[in-house]
Amino acid sequence: MRKEKNRPFLCKPCGKDYLWGGRRLRDDLEKEMGVEYLAESWECSTHPDGPTEVADGEYRGMELTEVLRLHPEYQGSHVRSLKGAWEGQIPVLVKFIDAKQDLSVQVHPTDDYADRHENGQQGKTELWYIMDAAKDAGIVCGLKRKADKEQLCRAALSGDLEKYLRRIPVEKDQVFFVEAGTIHAVGAGCLIAEIQENSNLTYRLYDYDRVDKDGKKRELHLEKALEAADLTVGKELRQPIRVLRYEPGIARELLGRCRYFEVYRMLVNTERRQIVKFRADELSFRILLCIEGCGTLTFEDMTVDIYRGDCVFVPADSVDIRIHGRLQFLDVRC
Repeated sequence: MRKEKNRPFLCKPCGKDYLWGGRRLRDDLEKEMGVEYLAESWECSTHPDGPTEVADGEYRGMELTEVLRLHPEYQGSHVRSLKGAWEGQIPVLVKFIDAKQDLSVQVHPTDDYADRHENGQQGKTELWYIMDAAKDAGIVCGLKRKADKEQLCRAALSGDLEKYLRRIPVEKDQVFFVEAGTIHAVGAGCLIAEIQENSNLTYRLYDYDRVDKDGKKRELHLEKALEAADLTVGKELRQPIRVLRYEPGIARELLGRCRYFEVYRMLVNTERRQIVKFRADELSFRILLCIEGCGTLTFEDMTVDIYRGDCVFVPADSVDIRIHGRLQFLDVRC
């Protein structure tokens, strides 16, 4: 029999009110953070810039970091064996993004660059799942023409960087894998679920000459951005068409896999009385991010209601869980 302490729990997110945010996280996903415009909700995070809390159960009100310090076995044996594994930390950060306006054109560093220049921090590779997109929404993904660092620096300072940027339209349910070093930007009208390394390092290359709430232009980080940037032309970020694998009550598809994380989409429909079972093995915790629908998780003597926008942390070597309802999850593991 599995230990009671290996029960899953809901996460309480941390909000970010960056100037480009909108109202969809509040209106569509019911993220009440006390601000009118909400740019990001960090759904499962042990990063000091935005740690999430436990929303129910025995550890309600505690930060996830505190719980993992009490129970390092929740991370899983594989996660604890990773190079650079930290006490009370998980290697990933899961968030929602609502871009009412364009995000800055930016670069995230690789692990190696961050280790050398940012006091041993992690770099930032990320995966985007497009939950919804306005008719003309798009993203910046790399360069469309060859340019060196000096040309890009001059273009960023003169406001002429757009001529080098590769912009592509996006649609609901598309997936993009953004490796560290890629010049990129989320465009206005995108609602995104993002899975990333546990990092908050961003180097702004261009910000459309916008000003913040104090009337000041936001800082650019041209030197670091261009040092860290991959200047490959025409790099493809869009993931290929996926193959669904069906079992009674559930279909699964792999969205992306890298050395930092694996992300699957799970489509659950138990309307015909199917039983869908789920558990995390001893190797890694799991994060279930509900991106559509609603249902319940049942384990031992408990039932937890799940709605669109909810995030569940499932400790490694978890209790057996039954999923019921009509809903979709992103299933994240390391």
